[in-house]
Order: sequence, then C-alpha cells, then structure tokens
Amino acid sequence: QVQLVESGGSLVHAGGSLRLSCAASGGNFGTYVVGWFRQAPGKAREFVASINSKGDATSYGNSVKGRFTISRDNAMNMLYLQMNALKPEDTALYSCATAHYFVRWVSSSASDYSYWGQGTQVTVSS
Repeated sequence: QVQLVESGGSLVHAGGSLRLSCAASGGNFGTYVVGWFRQAPGKAREFVASINSKGDATSYGNSVKGRFTISRDNAMNMLYLQMNALKPEDTALYSCATAHYFVRWVSSSASDYSYWGQGTQVTVSS
C-alpha cells in the first residue's frame, strides 16, 4: 500500500511559478512509474506529466509542455512538479499517482495508475 501526500499548491498570479511536491510512503517508490494529473471543477481529469522509475524519461500533456517539469528523488521518496508561466487555465486540483507495478514506461492513461494522493489546489488569477 502506497500513501501519497501532495503539497505546494497555492494562489498565484498568471505568469508566476509554483513547485508541487508529492511525498510517498509505504512502498518501493523507486520502482514505480509516477505521474501528475489535474482536475478542474466540471472538467474531466487531465494528464499533466509522467516520469519513469529511473527518472530519465518523461512525458507531458500538450497543454503544459515547455512550461512544466516533472522530476523525482528516489532517495527521498519524493516527486516534484515545477510549474512556470502559469495561466488561469492551469487552475485545478493537482494529484500525484503511482502506476501499477507492471507499468514499466511513462503513461498518460489514468487507468495505468493505482495509488492516488488527495491533491493540492492550484489557483491562477488573471
């Protein structure tokens, strides 16, 4: 059983930056593909970014490519999302997730992920 706790969400002006963190416990974090997803009120969950277990392969959703950077520190059981040039449309609840043990590569599909955190709210004002 993996537990995930996100932090770092806040209210920020458009153009600003935020760094989200996700602390993992209860599992062998370094062996999992992990990712970030977001969901805005009234909208479907959206893939943000994914990173493989070693941290040398990443994938991004089209809407955040070039602005967001996913990274991980396996020694500290931590996942990060650096968000730059934030836009009002980035406003959402951001959640981290670990993939099923058999998922060996980065994935944008929510169904590939088994454990989810509660999320941290990011609000971008115009």
